[in-house]
Amino acid sequence: MDVVVLIGRVLFTVLFLASAMGHLTQTKAMAGYAASKGVPMAWAATFGSGLLMAAGGLMVLLGVWADLGALALAAFCFPTALVMHAFWRESDPQNRMADRIHFLKDVSLGGAALVLFAFFAYAGHDLGLMLTGPLFSIG
Repeated sequence: MDVVVLIGRVLFTVLFLASAMGHLTQTKAMAGYAASKGVPMAWAATFGSGLLMAAGGLMVLLGVWADLGALALAAFCFPTALVMHAFWRESDPQNRMADRIHFLKDVSLGGAALVLFAFFAYAGHDLGLMLTGPLFSIG
């Protein structure tokens, strides 16, 4: 079972780590998009969100306080869904559909991150292939 959890951790973090690289290496371009969505201090927000995704993704991937890493990823997903993908504000049908898909993706990933948080906090000490146990304890 430990290998299945490891595979799941790897697959779950691929999107976050790839996005983090984009946020950290293409900050100026991505900040322009964030500014167009009304994000204040767009450069700092873009760079900071890249750091948050990188830290949270690596924590989950490596099993270093994976519960805290999962919370960090959830903390990224929900505000991003609301601010960057507010599909209800879009008048163009194509942009509305694209933002709706991204909104639902971010909400779903945030929900999955919360499930991982609970899983790691509950069973983290019994899981193999983790570098540390959980920071939090449930149950």
